[in-house]
Amino acid sequence: MKIVIAQMEHETNTFSPVETPWESFGPSGPYIGEEAYRAMKSTKTPIGAFIDVAESVNAEVITPVAGFAYPSGPVSGEAYDRFCNLIIGAIQEDCDLIMLDLHGAMVVKDRTLDGEGTLLGKIREAAPFTPIAVSLDLHANITAAMVNNANIIVGYKTYPHIDMYETGALAGDLLLQLHRGEINPKMSWSNIPLLAQTLKMNTSEGAMKEYAERAALSEQNPKVLVSSAFGGFPMADIPDAGMSAVVITNDDEQLARTECSEILEVAWKQKEEFIWEDTPLKEAISHAKSLAEGPILLLDHPDNCATGATQDTMTTLREALEQGLTDIAVGPIRDPEAVETLILAGLGAQVSLPVGGKTDMPAINKKGEPLQLTGIVKNITDGSYVITGPQFTGVEASMGRTVVFDTGDAEIVITEKLQEPWDRGVFTSVGIEPTQKKYLLLKSRMYFRPVFLPIAKHSVYCAGVGVGSSDWTMFNYEKIRRPIFPLDNIKS
Repeated sequence: MKIVIAQMEHETNTFSPVETPWESFGPSGPYIGEEAYRAMKSTKTPIGAFIDVAESVNAEVITPVAGFAYPSGPVSGEAYDRFCNLIIGAIQEDCDLIMLDLHGAMVVKDRTLDGEGTLLGKIREAAPFTPIAVSLDLHANITAAMVNNANIIVGYKTYPHIDMYETGALAGDLLLQLHRGEINPKMSWSNIPLLAQTLKMNTSEGAMKEYAERAALSEQNPKVLVSSAFGGFPMADIPDAGMSAVVITNDDEQLARTECSEILEVAWKQKEEFIWEDTPLKEAISHAKSLAEGPILLLDHPDNCATGATQDTMTTLREALEQGLTDIAVGPIRDPEAVETLILAGLGAQVSLPVGGKTDMPAINKKGEPLQLTGIVKNITDGSYVITGPQFTGVEASMGRTVVFDTGDAEIVITEKLQEPWDRGVFTSVGIEPTQKKYLLLKSRMYFRPVFLPIAKHSVYCAGVGVGSSDWTMFNYEKIRRPIFPLDNIKS
């Protein structure tokens, strides 16, 4: 048996000015062929699980491509075409099953608003009868094209996403059951006009927890194979953005439809609970200053690269320094220009230079505002480390060339590439021990939780500047379906 396994992951923030070329999908672009197999095997990711599932039945594994890019602006058409051609080329060489590690919120420049649905449509044309299993992120914006062109769709159940591997394993196992004739999957999906904010999608608390628990409850029915409750990705200005559910039953279409409806009803009844309200930045920093014991997390969530932000706005750090905070570890901040300058200056050199603020954000009418700083080049590394935390475990992370710039009050990790702080390795790999700092300024909104929350005494959300903002009034939605809450006042 031959199984084609591929990864194409990108969450597209259509308001982001950050470009997403082919090179963004890995340390130097996506992994191809055998390189993809070697890079992703033994990782706690959906594609890692797919490989394990396939090898458990002694299948021949074909991995044409594996690529993950940080959320950013629309994917280039050239990159998307290369992904599609590699995957379809492998399928056309004859295979028995297809397993795809996708995100569910990819927008492609000059191609499609539904990268995953369009890819699946192309695959279905090339292989009309080959069973397809797909793993999706909890933030997927589900479309009819995705559901109509796949046999199995399974979404992450957690946010932060600590069940990536389990999601892939379940999707792969269900596909094998289908192949053996043990099940007859019937898949139904539906959505609601609710643009929930990601800061309200923590599956361990509040309305999101109840929503996820209702999906889990449906799986207690022996006829239900899997229920996936999707939060959606709100920073995508596309018609299908918003909350959705996908339910797969064993040969019971009506049950699948009923469960979808009831799961989504739980979310809709609490729609106001999915809206985030920020504390003003000055007030948040002042509160952090009043706290005695650290580490204290300063969460600069609007500039979070895992939401598609630039990761270089300096508003929060500027405010922290102006209010006199000291003993701060900051990062990562993406500024290739500053990295180059500091490396040329050399280890131990004292340098004055503008840091961050190199990227304009026309979607929110903001110009980049660098912060002039003076400090010492404390460390220089290649920015590589292996993730040991529960998200992307075993994956080699690449921050690009990285510099620790010590201003006295703050040690700033400055990188060439975007990097979400999903692992303490963003600090420990460059010689900073985060447990020993009073403040940790992280450009993160949710993924910090599994690794940084256990060491923190306090967490303070900081309403800085960025295209990951939770203030909907900053964005001009043009393509999204209307009416939709909270952009429109829907009362029932």
